[in-house]
Amino acid sequence: FTGAMQSKQGLLEAAQGGTLFLDEIGDMPVDLQAKLLRALQEREVKPVGSTERRRINVRIIAATNRDLDSAIRAGTFRQDLYFRLNVVQMKLPPLRDRKSDIPLLVTAFLEKFSDPQGPVRTISEDAMRRLIAYDWPGNVRELENAIERAVALGSGPIVSGGDLPSNLQYPTSDRAPEKDEILPLEELERRAILRTLRETGGDKLSAARMLGIGKTTLYRKLKQYNMEPAEP
Repeated sequence: FTGAMQSKQGLLEAAQGGTLFLDEIGDMPVDLQAKLLRALQEREVKPVGSTERRRINVRIIAATNRDLDSAIRAGTFRQDLYFRLNVVQMKLPPLRDRKSDIPLLVTAFLEKFSDPQGPVRTISEDAMRRLIAYDWPGNVRELENAIERAVALGSGPIVSGGDLPSNLQYPTSDRAPEKDEILPLEELERRAILRTLRETGGDKLSAARMLGIGKTTLYRKLKQYNMEPAEP
């Protein structure tokens, strides 16, 4: 652009030879969509402040929670960019339809947001029931934010129902909260694995896929929790 004295590396160039993840691609402005499409088609970019075009070799993974077919009809998303990106499509069910994932996600988020000097290692059963009872219209991002808040505002090493956001204090549920039993994260993980194995009728390969882990990892977990012999 006018006045630029040196070139500036963009995301596509920075990801050269690797993978670039574009989250919420459906929210990208139409003018920027055109620039992205041109870069993908020509496999080259011209950095800001540069007069030379540079070749790129980048794998693109894009995600959105919007209905892109509707966005195309509304004129807010380019059809040609949609076809360019839509080589392999993976549709992830909403979190409300895969609640067996919640304990494993909670475990990961607790580890992510815990203070290394005093990690949160347990969560009360009441808190977990509230998390599972909720429908999560914001999906995994909303769950992540809820756990981050609970860790930041909680007064101890245990996440209780009272640490959760206000919309999770009294979720709609078939049964009222029972005694605030404290569960180690390992127990939550063990229960999630057992629940998934029940859902798959004992099919370990399907269970591993549902849990988002490899089959070898699942067998290691089965052995770790003494659930059955770990034979692939």
